[in-house]
Amino acid sequence: MTERSSLDQDQFLTVLTREEAVSRFGAALAPRPLGSESVPLDRLVGRVLAADIAAPVDTPPFDRSVVDGFAVQAGDVATASEAAPALLTLNGETIACGFAPGLAVLSATATPIATGGPIPRGADAVVMIEHTDIAADGRLMVRRAPAPGQNIAFAGSDIARSETLLRRGTTVGAREIGMLAAVGLAEAEVWRKPRVAVISTGDELVAPGEPLRPAAIYDSNGAIVAAALEENGCEPVRFGAIADDAARLEAAMREAHASCDAVILSGGTSKGAGDLTYRIVGSLGSPGIVAHGVALKPGKPLCLAVCDGKAVVILPGFPTSAMFTFHDIVVPVLRVLAGQPARQDVELTARVPVRVPSDLGRTEFVMVALSASAEGPVAYPIGKGSGSVTAFSQADGFVTIEALAEAMPADTVTPVTLFTPHVHVPDLVIMGSHCVGLDAVIGRLVDHGLSARSLALGSLGGLSALRRGECDLAPIHLFDPKSGIYNRPFLDPTMTLIAGWRRMQGIVHAAGDPRFAGITEAREAVERALADPGCLMVNRNQGAGTRILLDQLLAGRKPPGYWNQPRSHNAVAASVAQGRADWGMAIRQVAEANGLGFIAFAEEHYDFAVAVEPRKAAAIETFRSAIAEAGAALEALGFTPADHGSQA
Repeated sequence: MTERSSLDQDQFLTVLTREEAVSRFGAALAPRPLGSESVPLDRLVGRVLAADIAAPVDTPPFDRSVVDGFAVQAGDVATASEAAPALLTLNGETIACGFAPGLAVLSATATPIATGGPIPRGADAVVMIEHTDIAADGRLMVRRAPAPGQNIAFAGSDIARSETLLRRGTTVGAREIGMLAAVGLAEAEVWRKPRVAVISTGDELVAPGEPLRPAAIYDSNGAIVAAALEENGCEPVRFGAIADDAARLEAAMREAHASCDAVILSGGTSKGAGDLTYRIVGSLGSPGIVAHGVALKPGKPLCLAVCDGKAVVILPGFPTSAMFTFHDIVVPVLRVLAGQPARQDVELTARVPVRVPSDLGRTEFVMVALSASAEGPVAYPIGKGSGSVTAFSQADGFVTIEALAEAMPADTVTPVTLFTPHVHVPDLVIMGSHCVGLDAVIGRLVDHGLSARSLALGSLGGLSALRRGECDLAPIHLFDPKSGIYNRPFLDPTMTLIAGWRRMQGIVHAAGDPRFAGITEAREAVERALADPGCLMVNRNQGAGTRILLDQLLAGRKPPGYWNQPRSHNAVAASVAQGRADWGMAIRQVAEANGLGFIAFAEEHYDFAVAVEPRKAAAIETFRSAIAEAGAALEALGFTPADHGSQA
């Protein structure tokens, strides 16, 4: 920590502005991540992903109950009430976690089911056990009617197979570990941690734990710098305190430079003749010292060097000066070497744009994702349920609804409690229909230095969010039967379209199902299915573009399974592949991935609604370019790119 002065000065400090010092340092080093390595799950915390990770399986892998209760057909109990309970015959099995159902739920029957148990064939809702009683004759009395799909977590509703689970540049924490484990991944590719040598210099230094001799001080800088390196994704290599002896100091610095990716020293930066470090640095490699003296208070004696491609930094000896300059100038460079994201601070008061219902009598914490509107930050609730692991990854924090409130009214301005102290509001917020092709486009945005968040709300939900100014882009695939045109008829005058890609929708069924043998037309397939009362369909959620296509084919008819309404193509395919339904509608890619038969119906347009006058015009233009750049990746996924980046 030596901070000496001398009448005999071999070098005078040439003081640079902070900006000039940073510019010279960055230009000489050109920092970038140092390479990747595969690391097992139990050692991933704090590491930074070096590649996108796609989910190899659906999560959950089957439709499952989220409560203890009874699997039923919602239509059988639609009129149930306290005054007039519905009576159902109990089936002869009880479904628990890990139990494969053997009996179908037929009309007027119910099957006991535990939380997490697989939904049996025929059931489209679960009634909570609290809303039932057992009649004297042994039948089940249902006193409250569940809505179709209520209390069911559909296959793939949390994580869809092939969905990008985590993106390159993500710092792995407990939430990300849970996501990886949930899809069975035991390791991940991460950026290698830079090995950074930590050397303290000065005759007066004593290592902590050793007796303190007269006129000596403990070496605190070494410990502080090493801890700060760990906080910023680096692996400190501690060389300890070295006395002001030219031979010993030079030997230590040369060993550190040869064996590590960077070298951090503290002390020996002042302009006195007794300071040796800057002289040694000059001999380690070219270009050598690029800044020695920066117009900072504290921190003026800072010395920055690049020696044969490695950063060598000599911090001031005083701890306050050392840590100020380290965090302000050196940490950003080290975070680049470690693949770490830049540190950013965010305001925490936000508007919640939608009404959030709550259970009276319980304090509720609602996870939210942050976006921006013309009026300021917006906190959008993430509602994937208590069994979800991805909600944590998508959320920036949570808002609190007090126990005496039945709901948080729409447009409430409220504090947001952050999960981490540093949160970055994405450059682009995308809300609407999800498609695995969108992951390929967002991946290109990363290459442009832009971040994006995608929330799957369905096509109509995305348009509503765009209309309220809560998102920048709304991916949609909506067909207007009157005009025969996709998407454009659903826009209002403040919106326009960016062309995306085309994907084939069709009827999916079990391979080898004789009821669909030889059929090549989707309408014929639907009619064949409707002719068999035992042919069970699986529908899609209201507001989905796929649901609109299905309703057109059904022409007002509601066959068995109509109220089974999962929220994704993957969940539809999983339902058919696992025998809980016989047919449904999904895109070709998920049919092929699940080994299902596919009967093409319509090549739909998956496009992006955007404001005519977007708030982030430059980012929107970059998004247009990203679509074009992702063309090959989209084709590899089985999609047909439209006129790249143009208006649809």
